[in-house]
Amino acid sequence: MERAVQIFAVINFLAMGLSHIVQHRAWKEFFVFLHARGNVGNFLNAILALGMGSLIFAFHRVWSGIPLLLTLYGLASLLKGTLFLVAPKVGLRSIGTPTTNDSRVLIVPGVMMLALAAALLYHLVA
Repeated sequence: MERAVQIFAVINFLAMGLSHIVQHRAWKEFFVFLHARGNVGNFLNAILALGMGSLIFAFHRVWSGIPLLLTLYGLASLLKGTLFLVAPKVGLRSIGTPTTNDSRVLIVPGVMMLALAAALLYHLVA
């Protein structure tokens, strides 16, 4: 099951990472849209994080090597989603950050997702 979750993650991280890099302006629009909807926008963002995080953490409990990065990502997403659902003001502050900055700040998470995808892909084929 861990291998399947790693493949799932590589596919998602590649698509999302590339999208954050080449479509950073659209991502800024997305976060502006979410932020403008207040708690509803925060809940949508939280549910996305909680969904990805709970899927990864439920089926990928690897505590060593490169796959540890994915387990930690899953745990972080799970905690983020839960925090944003329980403390909406924290989530709103988070999704409000890209609305006040240049959209190019969203390239950084894209690069991080691509790096994680590359590390997991290396692990899968090595």
